[in-house]
Amino acid sequence: MAVAILISVFLLGLIVGIPVAVTLGVASLAYLFVADIPFVVMPQKMYAGMDVFVLLSIPGFILAGNLMNRGGITGRIIRFANALVGWIRGGLGLTNVAASMLFGGITGTAVADAASIGSVMIPGMKKAGYPPEFAAAITAASSTVGPIIPPSVPMIIVGALSGISVGKMFLAGAIPGILMGLAMMVTCYIISVRNNFPRQEWRGVSELVRSFSSAFWALAMTGLIIYGLLSGLATPTETAIIASLYALIVGAFVYRELKLRDVPQILVESAVSSAAILVLVGFANVFGWILVSERIPQAIATAVLSFTDNKFLVILIINLLLLFVGMFMETIAALIILFVPLLALATAVDIEPLHFATFAVLNLMIGLTTPPVGVCLFVCANIARLPLAPVVKAILPFLATNIIVLLLVSYIPALATWLPSVLIP
Repeated sequence: MAVAILISVFLLGLIVGIPVAVTLGVASLAYLFVADIPFVVMPQKMYAGMDVFVLLSIPGFILAGNLMNRGGITGRIIRFANALVGWIRGGLGLTNVAASMLFGGITGTAVADAASIGSVMIPGMKKAGYPPEFAAAITAASSTVGPIIPPSVPMIIVGALSGISVGKMFLAGAIPGILMGLAMMVTCYIISVRNNFPRQEWRGVSELVRSFSSAFWALAMTGLIIYGLLSGLATPTETAIIASLYALIVGAFVYRELKLRDVPQILVESAVSSAAILVLVGFANVFGWILVSERIPQAIATAVLSFTDNKFLVILIINLLLLFVGMFMETIAALIILFVPLLALATAVDIEPLHFATFAVLNLMIGLTTPPVGVCLFVCANIARLPLAPVVKAILPFLATNIIVLLLVSYIPALATWLPSVLIP
């Protein structure tokens, strides 16, 4: 009875459109009331979910991304990406993807990428003669690369949930993220050639060198983060703080576009964003604890394994489930609720935890661009001033491309595990 109330209230909240964090909290409270469990369990489990040292790195990376964004990073990265690929047919679309790959290595969040890159690229592409729905679609699709290429907030959450090294999680996402970006660039080129989209003139090696020099300090931030983690000189949390200090120095004193008087406001904005994520983590941990106490994970594993214990079929089932869930649920909430039970299922058929974690995150990133709850879709459609329907139609080829990459990563474990095994023995 209590479990039925929990699931019913949760699904009703999602259908009505209540924020996921609130829905998780209300559903958990309803369960505690029906099951006659003291409400004091709620704050205890929320605190336990948030009291994880590695989660302290999330505010640091969010702050670093906000400082660099306000410090002139977006324009410099777009200029460099444009110098690299802007001269090819559909060059601004390719620039959009390349910029997202470069920018994602700094922000670690897809929505920040979609908003920052989209606010510049979508109007620019429309002005250059690209269909607005195509501009919005490619921006939304490419923004999902950000949380896969390190650093990545979802990867940090997975590390906290599973005990897998965050450094290994970051490296595991590098090759899949690059593959996804390259695949989207190929798709963009094919669509551009078929529709005779415009291209820009080649501006010469001198422009490439100048744009790289201008963006160097921004791009070096990713190297700083990776070096800090791989060298063992700093934990993920310490690396995030170092990155924030680096972003402050570069934005204020190298690029000189970050005004010191703006720093307090950036701190407040970063704190609000971080608090929203951690509250979601807290409520989701309560919800997850209830599922575990009711042995729901074991029931899921038993049900799937009674149907098949074939490793390849189990991977397919997990992918289908996560793709479906990603259409309706926010990424972090879905990870916290489903990751542990699905990890138990994965390990039961000898899927390596690092491999499973990588394609699970990849799944839910794709969900950010699928209706009805594709946050990046809404952001980009709003910037383009379009209804959602034409943007959804335009993004379908990119969704197909991303799913192909997902299947490659799912069935070729080395794409996720090789780089961590080489760099972190």
